[in-house]
Amino acid sequence: QVQLVESGGGLVQPGGSLRLSCTASGIFFSNYVMSWYRQAPGKERERVAVITTSGSTNYADSVKGRFTIARDNAQKTVYLQMNSLKPEDTAVYYCNALWNRSYWGQGTQVTVSS
Repeated sequence: QVQLVESGGGLVQPGGSLRLSCTASGIFFSNYVMSWYRQAPGKERERVAVITTSGSTNYADSVKGRFTIARDNAQKTVYLQMNSLKPEDTAVYYCNALWNRSYWGQGTQVTVSS
């Protein structure tokens, strides 16, 4: 059974930081391209960061320079370090694993508000 479990969300003030984690089970993690997506109320889900099997990364323009994605294949975990958070970063953040199939986590809420 495949599971992706996100953690690390919460309430943070503008300018603050959070680190999200997503731990996988039931898949050969190192074969998968891992991504973080987010979905704000009334908006479509968007990809914010991706890391390939070789460690190459790419980011949405809206988060470049503020967010960093990283992976630990031994721990089957992908991280999203989020710095200089803004109210417009408020969303549910989802982890995605993609190879021969696509898997999603359940999401973790990030709220940026004073």
